[in-house]
Amino acid sequence: MIAGITGKVEKKDPTHLHILTAGGLIYEVFVSLHCSAAVKSGEVKLHTTHIIREDAQLLYGFLDLNEKRMFDTLIKINGVGPKVAMAICSTFTPRSFAQIVEAKDVGMLKRVPGIGPKSASRILVELGGFSLELAQESSPASQAHNEAAMALESLGFKKEHITKVLAQCSGGDTESLIKEALKKLSK
Repeated sequence: MIAGITGKVEKKDPTHLHILTAGGLIYEVFVSLHCSAAVKSGEVKLHTTHIIREDAQLLYGFLDLNEKRMFDTLIKINGVGPKVAMAICSTFTPRSFAQIVEAKDVGMLKRVPGIGPKSASRILVELGGFSLELAQESSPASQAHNEAAMALESLGFKKEHITKVLAQCSGGDTESLIKEALKKLSK
């Protein structure tokens, strides 16, 4: 599984990039219009989703980790393939899409090419109760919070309990946050 790719942009189109890696291989990576607009020529690092089908191996790339999470969530919905998911990613930012899902706005979702009223309704029903957890990669403290939350979740604690406890913790790094949270969760 290819989780990311770093290399020089050889060719840029609105919906895909050709990236030359250090190994001399050129990969075709499909991207959203938002990602394509943000990529400049030169070096680029993309988070990728690697989809293997009977007739093809496809790479979908994202500069924004939130956009990748949105794409990965969408392709899990029955009837939504990578092309439709990428069209949604090209039409909405992760934040605006989360607001559309929360408001159950079928009209906005119908603006995506290839999505009609039935598909829009089905997507919103499938994502009911779903809120896009936006990754905050801006500061080391928020990254430590995210890592601590994932570690505690893997230990079997419920998300809502973890969120409440971590909000009360004062540790600066992942290890101290986990230790402090475990003490509070064990009471």
